[in-house]
Amino acid sequence: MVEFEKKDRYGIEDLRRILVALRSDNGCPWDKAQPHESIRKNLIEETYEVVEAIDNSDSSLMREELGDLLLQVVFHARIEEEEGRFNFDDVTHDVCEKLYRRHPHVFGTVSASDGESALGVWESVKTEEKNRKTVEDQLKAVPPCLPALMRASKVIGKAVKNGYEADSESILSGIKKIIMSADSISDLCSEDAIGEILFGITAISALKGIDLEEILNKKTSQFVENYPKMRI
Repeated sequence: MVEFEKKDRYGIEDLRRILVALRSDNGCPWDKAQPHESIRKNLIEETYEVVEAIDNSDSSLMREELGDLLLQVVFHARIEEEEGRFNFDDVTHDVCEKLYRRHPHVFGTVSASDGESALGVWESVKTEEKNRKTVEDQLKAVPPCLPALMRASKVIGKAVKNGYEADSESILSGIKKIIMSADSISDLCSEDAIGEILFGITAISALKGIDLEEILNKKTSQFVENYPKMRI
């Protein structure tokens, strides 16, 4: 049995001690056996559950889900601490230092009069830090593990900000051409055709400032709600 002090209210240090206990020799057989890779999906799932709480304006659920997400952060940091690479304090230090560096309009002499200019300052500092000198560097920096629609939107957005010229009407014409030239459903459903159509729609949405991820999610929710009626 692992000893742990029962309290009326816990703090971040208590969470860290719990993780140490869970992964100790006498801890939980499941928790102490997990590497980063096996709990990777948990981090993603907990993030989306926080997003769901935000979308539903559910503060009670958000409080719970933020705790679950924080657990994932502490869990991963503990694994690294056991390997002697870094610990939770290092994570905290790094993010504080990053926030200070990337807000020279707050902690320095740079000026930012509105949210857009403040974001521009952040991106400028980040680009310099990461030594992303070319547009190609910036496009490659968008994580491939992002949801496909989100990744495509970010890539297109960064390209446009760096001078890439795209015309929505031309893209739409290209999509129509693919559809009209298909002789069968099999032609239309080829990997290349579907990819071109999806990327084209995503490009138009990005150029128009439309959040395609949000729109598709709403349509999917509508389908779920209307499904019982469609079966009658």
